[in-house]
Amino acid sequence: MLPWYHKTTIYQIYPRSFMDSNGDGIGDLQGVIQKLDYLRDLGFETIWVSPFFASPQQDFGYDVSDYLSIAPEFGNMDDALQLIEETHRRGMRIVFDLVLDHTSDQHPWFLESRSSRGNPKADWYLWKDKPNNWHSMTGGSGWHYAEERGQFYWASFLPFQPDLNWRNPEVKQTMFDTARFWLSKGVDGYRLDIFNTIYKDAGFRDNPFSWKLVPTPDDTSGYFQKTVHSQDQPESFELAREFRKLTGEFGEVLTIGEVAARRGVLRRYAGEVVNDGLTLVFDFEMLQFKFRAEYFRALVEKIEAHFPPPFMPVYVFCNLDKRRSFHRLGNDLQKAKILAMLQFTARGVPCVYYGEEIGMTNLKLPFKTALDPIPRKYTFAPRFIFDWLDVTVNRDEVRTPMQWDGTRNAGFSSAEKTWLPVHPNYAEVNVENETRDEDSLLNTFKRLLKFRRENEAMQAGSLEFLGGLPPNVLGFTRGSRAVLLNFDEREKELQIEFSGCVFKLTGREEIKEKAVRLNGFGGVVLSSKDDPFSAQ
Repeated sequence: MLPWYHKTTIYQIYPRSFMDSNGDGIGDLQGVIQKLDYLRDLGFETIWVSPFFASPQQDFGYDVSDYLSIAPEFGNMDDALQLIEETHRRGMRIVFDLVLDHTSDQHPWFLESRSSRGNPKADWYLWKDKPNNWHSMTGGSGWHYAEERGQFYWASFLPFQPDLNWRNPEVKQTMFDTARFWLSKGVDGYRLDIFNTIYKDAGFRDNPFSWKLVPTPDDTSGYFQKTVHSQDQPESFELAREFRKLTGEFGEVLTIGEVAARRGVLRRYAGEVVNDGLTLVFDFEMLQFKFRAEYFRALVEKIEAHFPPPFMPVYVFCNLDKRRSFHRLGNDLQKAKILAMLQFTARGVPCVYYGEEIGMTNLKLPFKTALDPIPRKYTFAPRFIFDWLDVTVNRDEVRTPMQWDGTRNAGFSSAEKTWLPVHPNYAEVNVENETRDEDSLLNTFKRLLKFRRENEAMQAGSLEFLGGLPPNVLGFTRGSRAVLLNFDEREKELQIEFSGCVFKLTGREEIKEKAVRLNGFGGVVLSSKDDPFSAQ
């Protein structure tokens, strides 16, 4: 029997952009509560809410100044507890976003730590008299000078996010107590931000040279160095097991790690032989997917090889940091439907970013007006270079307000001005319009989620590939079901033994005796006869 977190479906909410309940132009916790019925009716079982803890909001919540308080723009503690309760009341689960690697430079811990070399929290962060050669994940040295104590502190991500010193037992105990605090309030798990950077080499050895310039979703080595001493330390793999034991005090708890690394490393965070580490780990190669059947077959084969049962992979095609999947698909509705069908029928936990279900796409915004701090580092560089490199620099472009209807501000807020502009296509692309359209992407998501929920084979069944299929058609079995996906705009016909069709993606697929005709970008799920499936 699989634990719930290996069978669930996850919907990521970026609360600042989801729903504004008080008209200040910023989404909040009461806004999320207002939309829980929408998520339940859509069919998602777990919601992951990006950080809403107290923060100066320089990195919009990922720079925490108090883990046990709520940022006032989002609400208060009562709102957070109500969100947990209301989510559970609807039969869903809720996952918080926990940043263990670093805090804000405005956190009282850091303010004390930087004040002198002899204060009680002097060793709570990473300090050196002389920096080594480590680069931050966003480029440039990650070491920053603090005049108060005449030393440099290390920040893996941005300068205002100093890294905690996890080799200090007090730090480790405090962060573990923080995790216990929210679990005791009823939270069902955590998404763990940049988990593989928490421990650094104890000797602060220089990173070796590399010819790689640009970090990739599956490997953050770049800027001409390998991150062998600043990431993925042996203690981080041990921490995954320790954190699993901690959460086990509260029953079956989901822990999903943000780790940009190759699959062999990802697997180590989940466990060596059994899944005794993080319950799930994101696989970020697919954030730069290529829309071809052979690409997805190779992807799934590699994932299955590294995450066989009892491990469970995660299928995610966009998030708050990378280009939206609909943009990557050329804003093609039919391609988005077949991608969603793959995501909900492959063996794994689907994770969907808000707005993906209606086809929200990127909004191109200038670097010089960005609220996101990252593009301010790159205003000197021509935009086309980043587009050519397939790098998302201005994350504002993928965080625009949720498009609920065709009214002002897409129904997100009654404010004169929203914190980020609403995408101009909101009059056509919105939840209200797509709810009324039977053939919409939204209703396709709804049908797929219902089908997955009602078919145990889609949640727990094994995955085996079918052979002998036409070009650009992907086929695999999930227990007693066979999934056929046509990634081509042209229709395809194939011979296959089956007893019936249990799902049609477009409704126009033709089923004949021992034959299936898939229209362009069509897909079906077939039920088996007594014998295993075999493509003819």
